[in-house]
Order: sequence, then structure tokens, then C-alpha cells
Amino acid sequence: MRTIDAGALLDGARFNAFHMRVLFWCALIIIFDGYDLVIYGVVLPALMKDWGLTALEAGLLGSCALVGMMLGALFFGPLSDRIGRRKTIMTCVILFSGFTVINGFARSPEEFALCRFLAGLGIGGVMPNVVALMNEYAPKKLRSTLVAIMFSGYSVGGMLSAGLGMLLMPNWGWQAVFFVAVIPLLVLPLLVRQLPESLNFLLRQGQVERAQGLLRRAVPDYQPRSGDQLSLATGKAAKGSIPQLFQEGRLLNTLMLWLAFFCCLLMIYALSSWLPKLMNAAGYGLNSSLAFLLVLNFGAIFGAVGGGWLADRIGLGRVLLGFFVGGALSLSLLALKSPLPVLYLLIGIAGACTIGTQILANACTVQFYPAHIRSTGLGWAMGIGRIGAIIGPLLGGALHAASMPLQVSFLAFAAPGVVGAIAIGVFLWHRPGRLPCPDVTVAKPLEPTAG
Repeated sequence: MRTIDAGALLDGARFNAFHMRVLFWCALIIIFDGYDLVIYGVVLPALMKDWGLTALEAGLLGSCALVGMMLGALFFGPLSDRIGRRKTIMTCVILFSGFTVINGFARSPEEFALCRFLAGLGIGGVMPNVVALMNEYAPKKLRSTLVAIMFSGYSVGGMLSAGLGMLLMPNWGWQAVFFVAVIPLLVLPLLVRQLPESLNFLLRQGQVERAQGLLRRAVPDYQPRSGDQLSLATGKAAKGSIPQLFQEGRLLNTLMLWLAFFCCLLMIYALSSWLPKLMNAAGYGLNSSLAFLLVLNFGAIFGAVGGGWLADRIGLGRVLLGFFVGGALSLSLLALKSPLPVLYLLIGIAGACTIGTQILANACTVQFYPAHIRSTGLGWAMGIGRIGAIIGPLLGGALHAASMPLQVSFLAFAAPGVVGAIAIGVFLWHRPGRLPCPDVTVAKPLEPTAG
């Protein structure tokens, strides 16, 4: 009988076709997750015109999905630690895709708000689970890069949303953009077959043979034998999993992560919801205003992938700190009058340092918490952060309703970046028993021991 350190084998694995499949399907989910989320900023000018919404009403309507996302992250994150990631991910895909399609048939702001809330439950629930799943199977030396590449699908989805909005809305109306969300439902049968279950969850459930099969696919050098004992930091995903976020010296770090998520999501959703409308009010045409949203998400891809690559070399925490500072600086500079090329450049940097920061913060969080509370930790960080996401559209609406200059809006959006930088600084300074993500240490693969 052998005792196999499965976690160490996964950490030391070489990137192969199995990892590529996990990356592909998780990224595809995030692409449509991002599409469904950014879609509101795309249709906002048309909705305000069609339904005669005031700026405050539009901001409140935009927050409906974000309230759903907060509740979805708080509920589905811990749930997946109990019932498995695959079931949870499938449920969330059905929720966010199905209700986004139904959203296209909304005849009033009330119906629209209800559909956005229900879709938000799925959007918020799926994010922590796909991040945790990718993090679990990714080789250690590529972990931050792969999670960042996967989560850059959010920005690809945002670009698709803006691009299809420019293409479809002039001829087919805002409703057509929502109907595209049917695609994830069509590929769901393939997703069910291709997406693996969490190895950690299988071992907690005593499904050793299934776990051995997945480990063999992730690490081809591993040859299962009868009687193998797979060792993994399974822990206990019991009723006390939420209090565990604050135990073993994690209290301050957990609170700082929550504050960083709050600030980052406030910046993201204030920008995503109001950038097209603010630019439209500043004199740019509808398509030009949507192009700014396209640039914002295009910059986020570079920020996520480049930040992930850099994080694997100097540490996620240090990169996060630099990105928060860069986000606050770029948004502050947008308050100055600039030529159009400089404006595009600053918006691209803002996308890299806001949406890109959130992607890296997700990776940092799942690396900080032990495996048995990983989804719970990320789910609660995202859930608490959604309070900032809810405030973001409302803040933009309040500033627009008060007829504040464009410069004031961008300075208001930049302020949370300073607070987020301070939170990450404290996170780096405080070292509990388990070291934060900048210096995470993972055990080297152990030789199997005969027994």
C-alpha cells in the first residue's frame, strides 16, 4: 500500500491536455459570465431613452444584478464545498444564461430588474467555483498565470458584449444583445461531460477511484495501484467553514481582502455601468462611447495575463499593490483634458488596473485559504465585495443626476483605488501561520512510501 501526496503531484505536474481542457471550459464559462454582466452598461443609454429612466433609476436598475451576485457568491461558494463544484457550476450556468435570455423579453423596468437579479445569482455563484477549480488543478509554477488567463475571459465577454451591441442594437434593438446568452445553454451537455469534479471534494466523499482517475489524467506519470491512499489537504467542509475564515491568524487578512474586493469592484462597476453614458454625455456618439467600453475590457486582458505572468515571478500581493496604485492614478488622469489617443490609452490602463486587479485578487484569495474552505473564502470575499459593486452604479447615477463634471466622476471612481492599495499593503504586512499569497510555499512531491 502506498500513501500518495496528491496535492504535491498536482503542484509539480507538467501542463498537458487535461489542464488545457479545464482551462478552456472554465474560460468559456467566464466569457459568457462577463458577457451577461457587462451587457447592462451596453444597453443603458437605450434603456434610459426607451423607458424614460432618470439617472438614479438607471443606477438602481444596474444594481439589481449586483445584489443577486452578492447573494449568489455568499450562497453558492460555501454550497460547492459541500455538494461539489460541478453541480454548483452547472446550476449557476443555467441561472445566469436562462434569465439573461428571458431578460430580452422584459416589458417594464420591474420585469427587467427581476431577471437581472436572478441572473446575478448565477453570475455571482459561478465565479468562485471556476476560479477554485482551475487553481486546484493548475501546476504551481503556472497557477497565477492560468487563473489569470482563465479569468481574462471576463474581459473577452465584455468586449463581445460591447462589440455585438454596436452591431446588433442599431438594427434589432437592445433586446437582441440578450438573446445571444442562449449559447451557454446549448453547450451545457458538453460542459457536463468535460468539466472535472474537484479532487479535494471526491476524497472528502470517499470516491477514491474517481479521484485516482482524475489524478492520472492530470499527472500522467502517476500509475494507480490497488490500495493507494491519496493524501490531500482535505480538511472539513462542515457547518463551521465560515468561522474558519477567521481562525489560525486569518482574521486581519480576511478583512483586508474583503476591503480590497469592495474597493476594486466599486471601481469596476462604476466604470462598466457608466462609462458609455458619461462619454455620450460628453459629446461622443453611441458607437464611440461603446468603443471606450471595448478598450476598457481589452486593457483588462493585458492586465490579467501580464499580471499573472508577473505574479508567478515576484508574488501576487506585490503585483496587486502596484495595480491598485496604477488604477487610482489612471482614473485620476482621466479627469484631465486629453487628446483622444491619450484618452484611449488611459482607459486601457484603467481596465488593466481595475478588472485585471480583480482577476488577480481572485487568484490571490484562493491561494491564501486552505483547500477545504477555498470556495467559501473566495465566495465570501466576492459577496462582501459586491456591496462595492452595488454602490458603484448608484454612485455613478448620483454624480450624473447632480450634473457633476466628467472630471469629478473619474476622481470619485479613483478614490477607492487608494483605499484598496492600503488594504493590500496591510495584507502583505500581516503574516498569519499560513503565509499570504506573495510567499505561498507548497510542499514538494514526496516519493510514495510502501506500506
